Amino acid sequence: MRVGWCLGLLIAGTGSAGAQNIVTRLYNRFLNDTTASNQPHLALYPTLAYAPETSLELGVSALYLYHANNDTVNNRLSELQAFGFFTLLGQYGLNLDNTVFGDHDRWYFLGRARFQRFPLLYYGIGPDAHTDNPATVDAFSIQARQRVMRRIRPNLFGGLAVDLQHLSRVEFQQPEGTPLDLPRGSTGSTNLGLGVGLIYDSRPNVLNARQGAFAELTYLNYHPTRGSTYTFSNIVADVRLYKTVRTNQVLAWQAYGVLAGGDAPFNQLALLGGETIMRGYYMGRYRDKVHAATQLEYRWLPFWFSKRVGAAVFAAVGTVAPSVRELSFSNLLPAGGAGVRYLLFKKKDVFLRFDVGFTREGPGFYILTGESF
Repeated sequence: MRVGWCLGLLIAGTGSAGAQNIVTRLYNRFLNDTTASNQPHLALYPTLAYAPETSLELGVSALYLYHANNDTVNNRLSELQAFGFFTLLGQYGLNLDNTVFGDHDRWYFLGRARFQRFPLLYYGIGPDAHTDNPATVDAFSIQARQRVMRRIRPNLFGGLAVDLQHLSRVEFQQPEGTPLDLPRGSTGSTNLGLGVGLIYDSRPNVLNARQGAFAELTYLNYHPTRGSTYTFSNIVADVRLYKTVRTNQVLAWQAYGVLAGGDAPFNQLALLGGETIMRGYYMGRYRDKVHAATQLEYRWLPFWFSKRVGAAVFAAVGTVAPSVRELSFSNLLPAGGAGVRYLLFKKKDVFLRFDVGFTREGPGFYILTGESF
């Protein structure tokens, strides 16, 4: 869990008027939504987190929001996010995310990148990976996936997809007493995938969709002739629907599936868990060649009695399997939870979310900008 402390929280505890003015200016410059709705906005805030495998983690997050040509009528809200961190144990990372719409939606760029020296927990492969004592994989990793899409017709985009995954300087630390079988890729690998994709996206605001739909189908192929260590493929299907049922109340639904074929290494199998779907499970708690999940979420954005504070409740089920025909209802894993929302940027309708996801194995905590899906 990463916890962000905003500069604005310091205002109430600042002693002098001069210091208050400085903090107020910083708050208005980077956190408070004082710009016109058609103007770009940059937000910066520090983060603080703690986990046993990382010790204390310090970081900085940045969020840049804008409309192409400052045109809010014909162009959707684009967002660029960056998060950098380091820990007292010498781990570090830089996360980048982008959802960028060109003028009149002619182009659509959707991607994410991760550059990290950060420990991963490995529980094994398959729906029966029930060990309570995982291995710790300490490695340097690069993950960069980008979709470059051209508009085919209104809300429909098609184009190319590229994915680079690099894992090196791997230290596979086995748990005491119950060693796990070393998976494919346990000594590291580099894999470059090229492919194609289709995206349908009618959401006016990707960080807080109140209506519309999103659907993606992407195929990627990895082969040694293109510099990959292993030969395999990857198909991702993602469908999301949104409906405003009452004023400031949104019902959202998502179905998500991943199919990895061939000799995919352990770090590029289909992973269950994380901050988006199946919240409460550690990302990669379960992994295999197939992952299928769905979730439903109800949001109050904000409450009727508040200008900024809202909430959400959510429930999900999902599983993994070695093949599609081996997917089993008996292996379905439930997850659910609730969260608080704070309207961080009022003019751009962007919320900060505080979610708690509950599973059979305990809770997971998430504090992030924008809705989970």
